[in-house]
Amino acid sequence: MKRFISYFFLNLLIGISLFAQQGVTQCGTPTGQTPFPLQSYIELADPASPSAKDWASVKGVQVSWGSTDVRYPKHAVPAVKEQKTLRLKAWRGERVNAQALVWTTEPVENLSCELTNLKDAKGNLLPDHVWDSRFVRYVMTDELNKDGKGACGYRPDHSLFDSLLVADPIDHLLKDITVPENTVQPVWIQCRIPQATVPGVYKGEVLLKEGTRLLGKLNLEIRVSDRVLPEPSDWNYHLDLWQNPFAVARYYQVPVWSDAHLEAMRPLMKMLADAGQKVITASIMHKPWNGQTEDYFETMVTWLKKADGSWSFDYTVFDRWIEFMMTQGIDREINCYSMIPWELSFQYFDQATNSLKSLRTAPGEKEYEEMWVAMLTSFSSHLREKGWFDICTIAMDERPMDVMQKTLEVIRKADPEFKVSLAGNYHDAIEKDMYDYCICIGQEFPEEVRVRRASEGKRTTYYTSCAEAYPNTFTFSDPAEAAWMSFYSAKKHLDGYLRWAYNSWPLEPLLDSRFRTWAGGDTYLVYPGARSSIRFEKLIEGIQAHEKITLLRREFQQNGNKSGLKKLEKMLSAFRLDDFPEVPAAGTVQKANALLNSF
Repeated sequence: MKRFISYFFLNLLIGISLFAQQGVTQCGTPTGQTPFPLQSYIELADPASPSAKDWASVKGVQVSWGSTDVRYPKHAVPAVKEQKTLRLKAWRGERVNAQALVWTTEPVENLSCELTNLKDAKGNLLPDHVWDSRFVRYVMTDELNKDGKGACGYRPDHSLFDSLLVADPIDHLLKDITVPENTVQPVWIQCRIPQATVPGVYKGEVLLKEGTRLLGKLNLEIRVSDRVLPEPSDWNYHLDLWQNPFAVARYYQVPVWSDAHLEAMRPLMKMLADAGQKVITASIMHKPWNGQTEDYFETMVTWLKKADGSWSFDYTVFDRWIEFMMTQGIDREINCYSMIPWELSFQYFDQATNSLKSLRTAPGEKEYEEMWVAMLTSFSSHLREKGWFDICTIAMDERPMDVMQKTLEVIRKADPEFKVSLAGNYHDAIEKDMYDYCICIGQEFPEEVRVRRASEGKRTTYYTSCAEAYPNTFTFSDPAEAAWMSFYSAKKHLDGYLRWAYNSWPLEPLLDSRFRTWAGGDTYLVYPGARSSIRFEKLIEGIQAHEKITLLRREFQQNGNKSGLKKLEKMLSAFRLDDFPEVPAAGTVQKANALLNSF
């Protein structure tokens, strides 16, 4: 208790000191505001300047629909053909997005967005609470490595990379926003179609205002199909975005695992559950990834070596985390990292010396086996007592096959019924041992292996990382690439997709997505304050499409609809990795969505 109180006051003092200083981004850029803003913030200055020539052709305030597949630059006149009416199609239960644009040669104070009722010809209404508007904000980003083939590796000097301000955060906390002259302000419109909606065409208006002054009016039509998309909790899609609770504690300046910490995480994890996430990321040892994130993953299990040389383990924090996540609806799988950390050093508290110690050992060594057999035996008993054993996996990532084989031997000695997961290269020799097997994009599961795994109820997915230039979810990636990836998963008949970081935030994620390693946005998809992003919303768009494909395939197979199946597979054949970057993702995704909404 004394240690907890001391930690609490330490955090309090840190928080107080923060208000007396200005923030700085990962790249050393002063923010001009207090660190870690939550409710409101000021974007960094745009390195690009507006073109006087281009803006000279604009008269006053302009309003039009844009595309959700485009990140519109802040100081460039948008290259759009004026569009006042937008027509969308949706299944019942689907969430659909639109992007409105305001650009102006004069300052606009207090820009706001109002939405009228969405109504069909018979007077049926979509309730007000199912659609809303949010302001798209701008964040600093960089680019791929100079060879253009990926984005891995240290970036100690960001002056060597292009820095630009890009549209990505979607801010639901602002009711209005000031738009300076010669700038663009996107507005994100989202509608969540209730499953009980009467099919038909629903029409409404989007009103862009400056106070009471009407700047422009846009028409929105949504054609609602009679088809139904299940609730996210019932989606078959296996989404695995790794959560980092420690980043939330640091950014919100609250003691880790306190009630305030859980409350700060609640809306973030609810967003994740609403995207269909079923997997909890748990760290069962100190720094499983060698502290490669701004906020490294601390152990959720306390390791104690007693004076007599035996081991003892405390699961208080682990239980608190798992129980919290389950209350958010993320409750189908617990992936516990990692028996093979990136640095083979294992921290524990040594009772004999009353100090923290680290043991350097590796799979195949006696000390490694003794330590992990003790831990896993204890862990198995605890998981069974909590009723979590059947949904828990011992998880590893990007480890060599021979090391995995040695580790599997240890796991089987402790409890042969443990499930195991791996995100890494495909290895035929260990495939049957993997309950949840995720391989990097571009690799292939042999067809007979994929079919057998599906019959056995095993998870079979793929992932992207900093290694892939395209497709990806960097803050400079084309937004449609986030959707493209789930179509690709459907093409390969896989269960879903893994990305290593949901919220491993850099120092000032709302302002600067650049990091000391990897390209901007590699470490996170959402922002503090439970702000979504263009990338995250497009990712969900793809997940919904994957779910549609799963449902249509099942229906067509049951009904013997060979024509429908042929159309689906022909559509999916257009999703080819080799087409990047010459063939942009947006066109392929748009054609695919049009087909899905035609059935």
